[in-house]
Amino acid sequence: MLRLSIPSVAASCGLFLFTCGMVGQVHADSMSMLIAQKSIQSTTNTSYRYPEVQRSAPKVLSAFLSGNYDNVDSEYLPLLSNAETQSSMAAREVVSTARKMALNERTIIQGGCWDYLNAVFNRAGVSRNTIHKGTYAQGPYASSSEIEAGDWLYYINHGYNGVEHSGLFVGWVDERAKQALILSYAGENRREPARYRVYDLSNVYQIMRPSV
Repeated sequence: MLRLSIPSVAASCGLFLFTCGMVGQVHADSMSMLIAQKSIQSTTNTSYRYPEVQRSAPKVLSAFLSGNYDNVDSEYLPLLSNAETQSSMAAREVVSTARKMALNERTIIQGGCWDYLNAVFNRAGVSRNTIHKGTYAQGPYASSSEIEAGDWLYYINHGYNGVEHSGLFVGWVDERAKQALILSYAGENRREPARYRVYDLSNVYQIMRPSV
């Protein structure tokens, strides 16, 4: 059996490690050169262009394009338009009648929020069914999933001293945060038409739904 001295073994190992290191270095150098070549090719080849993404503006009914309105923010017009086109027949009648009264005719009704919505439902020629009924102080309060476009809602107005208020639900601006676009009428002898505003619907205690 051949016995190698310790110095010989050490020398052999050193030579092996040096050889492996050289091979690894050559491989690394080759990879670096390949990456550099690919980088040059990618920068010089400028003939390809990514296709442009076509972004279309939200569709809005032509009825909303006839003028400038001071009682609705233009960013909510697509939401209002959507409520008119994708609701049930009864709800569509209510939403469109309310829109004509508020935006086009700027109707003034003697009385408050209840009187205005009562006039809307009467003009739309629909009846109303109570879907959810609670009380202002104790609820039970409706979940967001119970509310649909065209619903007449009674809710706590957290933006105005927590008073009772009613309005016409148009659509959710942020359902998770309970923020919704509502048509409401201030009344109180103000000579102003109804207006579309975002309200906090955390505490809706009554829902009346239009029906034919």
